Amino acid sequence: MIHIPILRQGLPYESIDQIEIAHHATGGPVARISQANSGMVVRDVRRMADDVLEQFRVDELLAMCRKAADLFVSATLPVGDAEQSFDDYIRDLSATTGMPITYCRTNAEKIRRVMADMETILRGLTRGFDLSILDRGFGAMTGKRGSTSATALLSFFREGRIFGAVLPSNSPGVHGLWIPAIALKAPIVLKPGREEPWTPYRIIEALAAAGVPREAMGFYPTDHAGAGELLRSVDRSMLFGGGSTTDPWRDDPRVEIHGPGFSKVVLGDDTVDDWEQHLDLIESSIAANGGRSCINASGVWTPRHGQAIADALAQRLSSVTALPADDPKASIAAFANPAMAEAINAVIDNDLGGEGATDVTLQHRGSQRLVVEGRCAYLLPTITWCEDRGHPLANREFLFPYASVVECPTSQIPDAIGPTLVVTAITNDEGLRRGLMASSNVDRLNLGSIPTWQLSWDQPHEGNLFEHLYRQRALQNESAA
Repeated sequence: MIHIPILRQGLPYESIDQIEIAHHATGGPVARISQANSGMVVRDVRRMADDVLEQFRVDELLAMCRKAADLFVSATLPVGDAEQSFDDYIRDLSATTGMPITYCRTNAEKIRRVMADMETILRGLTRGFDLSILDRGFGAMTGKRGSTSATALLSFFREGRIFGAVLPSNSPGVHGLWIPAIALKAPIVLKPGREEPWTPYRIIEALAAAGVPREAMGFYPTDHAGAGELLRSVDRSMLFGGGSTTDPWRDDPRVEIHGPGFSKVVLGDDTVDDWEQHLDLIESSIAANGGRSCINASGVWTPRHGQAIADALAQRLSSVTALPADDPKASIAAFANPAMAEAINAVIDNDLGGEGATDVTLQHRGSQRLVVEGRCAYLLPTITWCEDRGHPLANREFLFPYASVVECPTSQIPDAIGPTLVVTAITNDEGLRRGLMASSNVDRLNLGSIPTWQLSWDQPHEGNLFEHLYRQRALQNESAA
């Protein structure tokens, strides 16, 4: 059995306290993971050299990221005392998370692209200024003011001396959000998800093999208390999780929150009568990646035809069945912890117990949402028709393909949708577009037939890591005058 160690300043460390993670289907042990206590996390963060990456230029770090991209998907890399090929990684990832093999490979490609295209991502995060400014500490930027050119000095300093991340287990693709910290010269300290240590560990090993100093990267499997100490110890961080996990940190400016997305597809008055033409996009937005991402749509908002749209989506998604993770046709993930699937199912059934909402998929499928096969639990795709947009199920998000369909006048939609990570607005109605543009509820806006999951990595979809790590200073330089 594989032992996954703590990485203390990049060096493997086996602790006395260890946990086992099991195969989601067989229950057999897959790996032992050393656990860090909260005291170790605090001590190690304090001892990390925050300037270890300052010895490199940004272009050198970008070259390391490109090399790491190839190593991530092709090399046999260490996991403690063992070695892991890419195919081994995919197998182990699927085994402990329950994600279909096909989705594991798709997510791995997302990570490879992030590292390979890091220069494009940094130019998006920094709004396109010359990245060598981060090497020198300042630089000139020339722009147009009317018919004349103007030159301004830009200067930045890194507030996020040590960067931390408390990571999830639901979808490996999210790891693309923290990787740019390395190219931005910030040493990292990672707390992996319990069932998904594989991806962050493999990324660290790929970066180390590409030339990134090991002492710039820490890996600390730990408990809830250890995760809290990590967030308190580092200068800047990312936190992934549900509302109960992220809410206590929401007002801490040092912590960038990545919680539920409540992403939505919105239809305008000008397009809704042709709603059938948009079913493929809406279905894909709901069900891609097994419905496990914050950028999956969990709501469809429309001025009319809501019940018909819900029925058509339910008819399509009711054909999805629970299949083993190694089946090429598998499109939903098993829950590694069946109790979680049972709890989610109970929440939905309880909210359906009153009036105002209907599980339309149940009418087409004829079988229950929760499927238990041996040790595996699955939740089959669910579409609810909510007659009242104030119903508890009208704005909920779950870790499987779930979406509510609600009707709302388009003039009210920008305010009524509530906080929303991604809105896909299928409309040419300028009033609705302007309303969504002006709405503080919307973090990312897709205008037109763009599924909610389709991201452009040069435009951050939730927060801006550069602005999280760096602060601009005013600078006057006599020699540059």
